[in-house]
Amino acid sequence: MNTTVLGSPVFSAIAAMLTVLLVGDFASTFFYHVPQHAWGKLHLRTHHDRRRSYWDHAVLSRDPQVLLDGLLGALPYIVLAIVCARISVAGAILGLALGQTHVWWRHTCELGWQTPAWFVRIARATGLVLPEDHNGHHVNPEIEFGDIFRFYDAPARATLGVLRSWTRTMKRRKPVSVRRAVSAKRRTVARRTVAKQTS
Repeated sequence: MNTTVLGSPVFSAIAAMLTVLLVGDFASTFFYHVPQHAWGKLHLRTHHDRRRSYWDHAVLSRDPQVLLDGLLGALPYIVLAIVCARISVAGAILGLALGQTHVWWRHTCELGWQTPAWFVRIARATGLVLPEDHNGHHVNPEIEFGDIFRFYDAPARATLGVLRSWTRTMKRRKPVSVRRAVSAKRRTVARRTVAKQTS
């Protein structure tokens, strides 16, 4: 069932695990998280609801909308794990397990977690999102994108800006086209009225 890639089952497992985590975070960020911030309501209503603890809605909640938001965010990781199981089943499962563990860990600030300074240095060197970073995203939903890796934050914010500008442009264009349609309809009605009166 497992294919040996790079000449070793260990390297195959590492490759599968890293693919699930890195590519999964990319896909989840740019195909779900950022579009939800630009156009969606589900993620903002559940993940950024300040009326309740985000430890509750990230870890404990059984609310169907919260679970749906979590499932949609996790879907890219799951799809990649299925694909990467061809490289290494163990690596694909490990990638999913580490991703889920990171979900729980990054929501621990409300429980009083403080990351030790030595681990902050490792996280900064590897681009890993710390609970304190993710807490920043809960406080200000416009910053600290990327669920597992911080290096997706700047491109995600830039993408969000582009999506919002497209949305503003489309909203400005829509009334013009509606006005043109109404004006054309009025001209048609006026012509018919004139034609009836002259005949």
